[in-house]
Amino acid sequence: MFIAKLYRPILPLATLLLTIGFHAPVFSGGNSDHGTSVFQEECSDCHSVTQGKNKKGPSLFGIVGRNPASIEGYNYSDGMRANHTVWTTDRLNTYISAPRKTVEGAKMKYDGLSDASDRADLIAYLSEQH
Repeated sequence: MFIAKLYRPILPLATLLLTIGFHAPVFSGGNSDHGTSVFQEECSDCHSVTQGKNKKGPSLFGIVGRNPASIEGYNYSDGMRANHTVWTTDRLNTYISAPRKTVEGAKMKYDGLSDASDRADLIAYLSEQH
């Protein structure tokens, strides 16, 4: 009885959290298998995930945790060279949703991936490429 009275004030909060779920980052738990398909459909014309293989865009091998504009031999835009924010999963999520709005002056000709689930899956896939 004492324990029930002690926990009564937090019961509604606990119930709410269990009902709506915790707000983890959007890429958490992404499906990397589906991310492979998203990469093929959305990114592979311009990017590779093979180390050292640049296409129109730089290789995305090891992108998570990497500094922007850091692939030797790739000709980055001034906007990307001025970008000093490490490519974290959060940063990639923001960038992939609207590249030209996120890094002003970037030369990537892509409007963005609006589907949050596809972004999560893509980022899960890219996170494995190292």
